[in-house]
Amino acid sequence: MTEIETIDAFERHLRSGAHLSNVVIQGLDLRRYTRELASSELAGTVFLGCELETEALRVALTHGALVFPPITGLPYQPYRGSVYSPEELYAGFDPARPETYADTLDARVYAHWAAQGRGSPPTLLETLAQRLHDHAVTDAMEEVLAAGGGKRKVVAIMGGHSMKRGQPDYRAVAALARELTQRGFFMVSGGGPGAMEATHVGAWFARRTEAELDSGLAMLAKAPSYTDREWLACAFEVRGAFPLRDGDRPHCDSLGIPTWHYGHEPPNPFATYIAKYFANSVREDGLLTIARGGIVYAPGSAGTIQEIFQDACQNHYNSVGVISPMIFLGTEFWTRTRPVYPLLVQLAQGQEYARHLLLTDSREEVIRALVDYDFAQHGAG
Repeated sequence: MTEIETIDAFERHLRSGAHLSNVVIQGLDLRRYTRELASSELAGTVFLGCELETEALRVALTHGALVFPPITGLPYQPYRGSVYSPEELYAGFDPARPETYADTLDARVYAHWAAQGRGSPPTLLETLAQRLHDHAVTDAMEEVLAAGGGKRKVVAIMGGHSMKRGQPDYRAVAALARELTQRGFFMVSGGGPGAMEATHVGAWFARRTEAELDSGLAMLAKAPSYTDREWLACAFEVRGAFPLRDGDRPHCDSLGIPTWHYGHEPPNPFATYIAKYFANSVREDGLLTIARGGIVYAPGSAGTIQEIFQDACQNHYNSVGVISPMIFLGTEFWTRTRPVYPLLVQLAQGQEYARHLLLTDSREEVIRALVDYDFAQHGAG
């Protein structure tokens, strides 16, 4: 089915003379198009959260269209047609006044979510609105991944939110993500602070020098933790000092997939696309599923370990149709501090994914494993 998610696309569709039957129209204000709708064939048309005048609504229902009405009184759009951008989520934020974060869309949605019972909304309508929102975000994210003919080579980096700016581990993740982005991989992460932020910082600097990356990292290190008052302001300072230039998109693009479940951790603004969810379980499973090019595990805690075994389960049972690399960055950490790797090797014995496990301290080994896997899957093209 054709999907129409902007007024420009709707008007182009009308000008083309194509009918609206079996077309999905999402989140648009169509109140000034009543005449056009009344004269159109609307059998099988789906209106998701569109504003319709009474006559247009009557015609749509008479012709057999399916109408999902708008849900009012929410700070978010349940039927949104695109993923978020940092500019949308952080509109109104003034880096000189960090307290203005409270005025942003990101903060207002989190405050609403918290007031509505967090993961257990008190009303069916709020639950429905959140599920519709997350469904729309998934649909929009799939469109991002399908850009360029669906040839994005998606690699994820997982790791802890407590990894601090200025630490060697943080720089290692940023440098790795930078080089992978330069090699044509599309980086994704959980979209939060720590190792997740380092992933997107690396992608952001993919078309800049290593010296520029180090300058940006030094600026970020002035507020090492996401709990620091200047954490977000420092990120915007770096974005301002090293903006994406003409020609940098899409070569520096990356996708963050955060959640309001961890709303006290603002999403980092270096991801050019942000698919933010209410349901953390949907977000985590989706993140692991789209990383078909492999996942690198930087040091992390309970959340990262949960993701490791979710990923292992997908590979163990080949539940998503592809068995991809699981790479552990940090030998000491993953064998002694958090001795997950020996258990995973034992679990994988006799399974195909055993040959896709790698434990290393070498950035070069990580890159070689991912490049070799990509070549084995897709060849030189």
